[in-house]
Amino acid sequence: MTAFKSFAFAAATSLAALVAASPASAVEIEYWQYIFDARIKAMDVLIENFQKANPDITVKQSTFPYADYRTKVAAAIPAGEGPDVVQLFYGWLNDYVEADLIQPLPAANFPADKIEAEFFPMVRAMKIDGNYMALPTAVRSLALFYNKRMFAEAGIEAPPANLDELVDMAAKMTTKDGAGNITAEGLTSGMTAQDHHWWREVLLRQFGGTPYSEDSKTVTYNTEAGVKALQFYADLEAKHGVTKSTFMDEPQAAFKAGRAGMHIDGSFRIGALKDTRGLDWGVAELPAGPDGTKSNYASYWVNAITSKAEGEKYEASVKFMEYITSDEAMQIWLDTVGELPAKPSAAMTEANLADPVFGPFVAGLGYAQTTVFADESGQRQVLVDAVSRMFLEGQSAADALAAAATAEQAILDGYYKK
Repeated sequence: MTAFKSFAFAAATSLAALVAASPASAVEIEYWQYIFDARIKAMDVLIENFQKANPDITVKQSTFPYADYRTKVAAAIPAGEGPDVVQLFYGWLNDYVEADLIQPLPAANFPADKIEAEFFPMVRAMKIDGNYMALPTAVRSLALFYNKRMFAEAGIEAPPANLDELVDMAAKMTTKDGAGNITAEGLTSGMTAQDHHWWREVLLRQFGGTPYSEDSKTVTYNTEAGVKALQFYADLEAKHGVTKSTFMDEPQAAFKAGRAGMHIDGSFRIGALKDTRGLDWGVAELPAGPDGTKSNYASYWVNAITSKAEGEKYEASVKFMEYITSDEAMQIWLDTVGELPAKPSAAMTEANLADPVFGPFVAGLGYAQTTVFADESGQRQVLVDAVSRMFLEGQSAADALAAAATAEQAILDGYYKK
């Protein structure tokens, strides 16, 4: 055999071996989520782990600005493009199901009785007509972030235990310039951020009210308790002057910049704050209500298989879903993003409860409520508008709340009558 023939034979043999070693049915699936640095980092790790265990499957992650995310998803899937597995806020589920953007999880891989035995009860909102449509990797609650430097400068030794202390401490940390403009606020605010959840599931309940009927079809907050809760919230800015909803544009921006003493946010904020240089912060449970009532809001983002996924892509998507809802994935998500495992057995551990950062969030899950949204963005907007009418038009809390209740009931009626 000539040297050339020997080389050609060796090359052919190597190529054949390479082909034989390559996956016989390699498939690529696409995963979409919105741009949030800690989430992207966590998903990169999960994808790497998954691909090592499943070398015949490649997962491509694509991310988009939050403001454009839902529009991108809604346009891509019907066109046969976009994600095979998609991340969505639990409150958007009805919209995605109605638009035929996602398909039920296969019962053989995701049996309902196993899900309901292992996951937090809040995930049952993902069950429609006996089928689970989506599942979370993590869940989250609210807590009070506080600036330790501003606390020390104001002579405050511990975070507020109740709403009265919240107002008093916020006043001590608020500073203004000669024209009366806030230069540092004691407490951040903004209904477009997490405050609509704080008001609906926390303040309202602490003042003795409830947001909705048990079946979530009827607005029940247009009461004396609701008016008191809304007045308390508006008074933080209008009466006590300890906050300004437009200060530095976004509540979290003011806290990250070290110009806010306290900030109510979700556990998902932990990852971003850890990377903020020069900010010394702590976490506490939300302040209790006037009579000592504790309440919290729990939420989550879920992953679902889209209606685009078929054949090999569908099978690969099912495998990927199984991994990203596993205990291993939940721990990675906790360590990277700060969101809590979606299973009590993994979240409510002694170590997590004792953790100075995770602990207050974990404790909050024990008394948290989860809103079942028909239209999350629309229901948020009615509360945004209610506060705006009070500030811009001088409307009373009672009138603002009555208008909000009417508008929100129309949203619920429109959805549940379909």
